[in-house]
Amino acid sequence: MSLVAAACQARGSSPVTAQPPDGEVWLTAQQIREAKLEIGPVANRSVGNEVVTSGKVAFDDLRVAHIFSPVTGRVTKILADPGQRVKRGAPLATIESPDVGNAFADLGKAQADLIAAQHDLARQQELYEAHAGSQKELEASQDNFGKAKAEMDRARQKARLLHSGTSNADTQEFTLRAPIDGEVVARNVNPGAEVQGQYSGGTAVELFTVGELDHVWVLADVYEMDFGHVKQGVPVSVRVVAYPDRVFTGRVDWISDALDPATRTARVRCSIANPDRALKPEMYATVSISVVGKEVPALPRSAILRIGDSTIVFIADGDAPDGRRRFIRKVISVNDDEGTDYVPIVHGLGVGEQIVTAGTILLSGML
Repeated sequence: MSLVAAACQARGSSPVTAQPPDGEVWLTAQQIREAKLEIGPVANRSVGNEVVTSGKVAFDDLRVAHIFSPVTGRVTKILADPGQRVKRGAPLATIESPDVGNAFADLGKAQADLIAAQHDLARQQELYEAHAGSQKELEASQDNFGKAKAEMDRARQKARLLHSGTSNADTQEFTLRAPIDGEVVARNVNPGAEVQGQYSGGTAVELFTVGELDHVWVLADVYEMDFGHVKQGVPVSVRVVAYPDRVFTGRVDWISDALDPATRTARVRCSIANPDRALKPEMYATVSISVVGKEVPALPRSAILRIGDSTIVFIADGDAPDGRRRFIRKVISVNDDEGTDYVPIVHGLGVGEQIVTAGTILLSGML
């Protein structure tokens, strides 16, 4: 208001003071500084836009483990609860299973069979070298030894799989352990439940999910018409219903090479930092993907003033006759549907023209 009053005084204080015509404001250098006006040229700019689509929060595959039981049996103890942080190798549950006893029994039998086959092979070798045994008997002994060794390797590998947890041949108990550091996100089993083993030929059920949520993925679907504009590495912003006033930022780190034939969309994966673990897997999200537009004459949104149906700006057009700086109001047309910080000009301004980029409202009040 003080600036408006000062402008009025400047107009009416002396009959010889030049008066600006309609649609113009003349200001001294001091008035420009007090009003904190900013002036800049119209320039060609890469006007960005956004592709807005829907998505869903998901685990980062490298930071999650889906844990199944390798043995069939009955759960006797639960050693980790949802929300609990665990280290790699930490016990999750104890399972009583005959598979444990069978595996170690098979290993012991295979060891005994291998020793017997080895002794028989050595004996047949000596007889053959002394010309007391036939080549046929030697070859049969060699074949038996090979079979025993293969069975031994099979039994040892099966026992080794059980050693990924902790197994006890006497009690037939198997301890399921966490394969990675993380948080127990889900537990799908209770004490007394019968579970199916992965190596038993049935359908195993996931018992625990252990993962880190400090970094998540958001999987979005981009329609065919927008697919060509989305590039790997461009920034994205994500909003979820649970936090309507919060924006999560990240980047596109993978774009599918194929379209879904039913929906005509391509899958896009966005990498999002989630240090406070606010984003949870399976949350639905609104994803805004930045895309780069073509170079066009554009001006900042702060330079635009809406008056009724008109869009106006103020052009800095040199000096007035009395030496003050001249600012001329001009009606222009812009494309509001494109651009973010900068808006493309349809007509009314050309590249290089000096415009007021901050303080437009003050100048409008002086007219």
